[in-house]
This record gives sequence, C-alpha cells and structure tokens, in this order.
Amino acid sequence: MLPSLFISHGSPMLALQPGASGPALARLAADLPRPKAIVVMSAHWESRELLVSASPAPETWHDFGGFPRELFAVQYPAPGDPALAQQIVELLIADGLQARFDHQRPFDHGTWVPLSLMYPAADIPVVQVSLPSHMGPALQTRIGQALRGLREQGVLLIGSGSITHNLGELDWQAGPQSIEPWAREFRDWVVDQLGAEDEAALHDYRRQAPHAVRSHPSDEHLLPLYFARGAGGQFSVVHQGFTLGALGMDIYRFA
Repeated sequence: MLPSLFISHGSPMLALQPGASGPALARLAADLPRPKAIVVMSAHWESRELLVSASPAPETWHDFGGFPRELFAVQYPAPGDPALAQQIVELLIADGLQARFDHQRPFDHGTWVPLSLMYPAADIPVVQVSLPSHMGPALQTRIGQALRGLREQGVLLIGSGSITHNLGELDWQAGPQSIEPWAREFRDWVVDQLGAEDEAALHDYRRQAPHAVRSHPSDEHLLPLYFARGAGGQFSVVHQGFTLGALGMDIYRFA
C-alpha cells in the first residue's frame, strides 16, 4: 500500500534549481511502488467549496510572476483521470462532505513543481482536490480520512504546501545552513506533535505552537499537511531543510 505524503514545494524555481529537495523527492519516488494515479491537495487551490479536478488533460499553469523565462517554458503534461475524480467525489459525499467537479482546473505550481521532480515523465494520471482553507485543519484531516482507502488501490495521496511560509521574512542572501530560530522552533514543534499523534494540539496549532502566526501569517501552506496526515498512517520524516533562512522544505511520509 502506498503512503500519503506532505511535500514542502518551496519556490517555483525548485523546478529548475532543485537544491537538496529535488534529489530527496527523486529518491522517495524511486523507493515507492509506481502509483496508478496521484491525488494532490495544493496550497495554491484555495476554494470556498470542495472541488475535484475532472479534466482529462489539465494544462500546466504558471501561476506566478517575476521568474525567468525558462520557468514559464516548463510543461507537465500528465493526464487527468475523470473516473478517479468521480470516485473521489463519491467518497467525499459518502462521508457527508459536499463536493463537485471542476472540469477546467489546470495544474498549479504546488502540483506540477514537485511532481516534475518525482515523476518527470509526466505519465501518471493526476487529480487535484481543492483546499477549503477557511474551514481550518479539522476539515482537511477529514478529507484525508475520507480518501485514505485510495492508497490500497495504488493511488498516491499528496498534500503540497510548506512547513513554514512567511515570504515577508525570507533572506534572499541566506545559504542552506542559515535557519531562523523561530522557524526551526515552529517546525520542531509540529514534528513533535506528529510523532506523538497529538491531533488536538495540531488542530489548535495557531494557539499552541511557538511562532505559529509568524511561521504562517495565513495557513493555506500548512493545511495540506492535515490532508496528508488524515489520509495516512505512521509518521516519519523523509527530508528536512530550509532555504532563504526561513522557508521550510520538509518532506513527511505517513506509513
């Protein structure tokens, strides 16, 4: 059975400058059985309602600006999977969650950037599930729990965000060994609670975790972690690191 994953996808430039995360993602993919399909909850598809991408051929969306031309030339032409999207909607509805299809949604960079490093051939079908971020951690946990059975069918479930995400406090001159203490303390608290399986503390992280609001002025980049945890089993750390002083690049595995 495949695990579920939480991936910190960092800057879109990760696709061209993979640093330490790129090899870690490639090794992880090589160690896993080849998925029949991949389901991603990305921090970059926030929504009011729960949506599931159902296009048979999603486009690659360069949903950013100010980066080199080479990045805008990157394409990730993986197919969609409308039949899997139908199954996902049915599972969510069976769990009492309202969900519907989005037939137009392209792959945002929270999806195609990490997948381009894990599965560069882009030959595995990919479906995205949206992030109703206004509903907080508990809902994302529930969504993951509703879909966890897909792992037994060879589907890889991924939450794509960032373990810390305060773009206003990044040091663009910082090397990989430079880590802001507040960012490290927050990351370490999350890891400790994941290891202890303290769901109540994790759901209440904005009150209980050190430097929570500083680490996540808004929490859309942390919420995919709850999807991955809800969908998976025992927690383990695949990779840890920071770029630009405070942008967490951790990768976690759940079973």
